[in-house]
Amino acid sequence: MSQARFNVVGIGNAIVDIISRCDDEFLQTQNLSKGHMQLIETTDIEQLYAAIGPATEISGGSAANSCAGIASFGGDTAFIGKVNDDEFGRIFAHDLRAIGVKFDTTKATDGLPTARSLVLVTPDGERTMNTYLGVSPELNHGEIDASIIKDAQVTYLEGYLFDRPEAKAAFEQAAKIAASGGRKVSLTLSDAFCVDRHRTEFLALIKNNIDILFANEEEISALYETSNFDEACAKVKSDCALTALTRGSNGSLVITPDQSIEISAIPVDKVIDTTGAGDLYAAGFLFGFTTGESHETSAKLGSLAASEVISHLGARPEATLSTLARNNGLI
Repeated sequence: MSQARFNVVGIGNAIVDIISRCDDEFLQTQNLSKGHMQLIETTDIEQLYAAIGPATEISGGSAANSCAGIASFGGDTAFIGKVNDDEFGRIFAHDLRAIGVKFDTTKATDGLPTARSLVLVTPDGERTMNTYLGVSPELNHGEIDASIIKDAQVTYLEGYLFDRPEAKAAFEQAAKIAASGGRKVSLTLSDAFCVDRHRTEFLALIKNNIDILFANEEEISALYETSNFDEACAKVKSDCALTALTRGSNGSLVITPDQSIEISAIPVDKVIDTTGAGDLYAAGFLFGFTTGESHETSAKLGSLAASEVISHLGARPEATLSTLARNNGLI
């Protein structure tokens, strides 16, 4: 197998986050499920946007956030995702390239606009996402750059992108290309509601194509339709070679067929915004994995990145993660 140019290539929704603060009462008034992501249409996001207070626009998207984190650790990474050649599309592309992520997916020139997600952050730091996908799910197998997939140690797939047949076909193609080149394939389940929509397909994908799985407690429990976390852990152990499960303030759990490793969370003085915590955990873990670190160290790098991103507004790191990792003796 040839030397890989990239640590990770991410495939996911290309989204610009519109972040605003609100209280729990506002969520109730708008009939929003706290802490979850829901897909909404153009009219819905416009109405919700009109109802919120001041907002900040920051490029986001789950897998794109992970790629940004890997770049901040000093890794080489690329992203495949669909934007339109509009204002939000240009913002997204500029932000990603500016932090060192290769992003060359051809922009759409007509049709649906670039995706955006209205992220409502409550005083406890919990985020509730209302996402208009726009052109993002129209990524199809013809836009998967096989040369980049073959040139990456890990292809990282975002579960959120599973809502359109075209995107599923792109996932399958990318997984086959990676496997044929002896590379690894990773999946993040993204959201419990997303798992509910695609449980059967996710299970088949995990058993047949996925080498590294990321999920939180709620997502892994939803996958196996159980309220017992230990039961879900036992089941995933036989379905995937390597699983990293995040547990918020309780840290994370790394599971292989032979062992389970508990990793403590890194305390944060004040949680400002949990948006991107799972994305940055995956960034740290995948950076560690692709640079030859142990599963334990990889998970600690994930915890470090997650602790940084929840200490401020937005889903991408503000501090240089490679410096933080060195200061904490992790690299």
